[in-house]
Amino acid sequence: MSTRLTAGDPAPDFTLDDADGKPVSLSDLRGRKVVVYFYPAASTPGCTKEACDFRDNLGELNGAGIDVLGISPDKPAKLAKFRDAEELTFPLLSDPDKEVLTAWGAFGEKQMYGKTVTGVIRSTFLVDEEGTIADAQYNVRATGHVAKLRRDWKV
Repeated sequence: MSTRLTAGDPAPDFTLDDADGKPVSLSDLRGRKVVVYFYPAASTPGCTKEACDFRDNLGELNGAGIDVLGISPDKPAKLAKFRDAEELTFPLLSDPDKEVLTAWGAFGEKQMYGKTVTGVIRSTFLVDEEGTIADAQYNVRATGHVAKLRRDWKV
């Protein structure tokens, strides 16, 4: 089981390929707040709902100085198909080796339909301008999650 991050922890840096195979580094976004959210699989119902929710709220988040990065174990080609199908306007990053997922505590044992399974733990983090975790939320719901974040963060 990976260690969970909490507010005040340094955000583990990463460089992952986006849907177009271009590297994106968290450190390149220093000076801005960043939502880093982890989801199990592109083009599945819950993950589509969550991604579209971020898309639909991106203007307000960006206006508050917050960028959004979505991370899953999917390969870039699948992410590109998902991005294009849902008209997503923020970077989707590929972590097929699950190294970043594990470093952020977003991969491990979870409950699914009453059974314990190992997989991606739907999680959302707010990283502040200095690269510190400002908020860490694990086992979040796909539906209504972004509205709750906006309330919690007063965006």
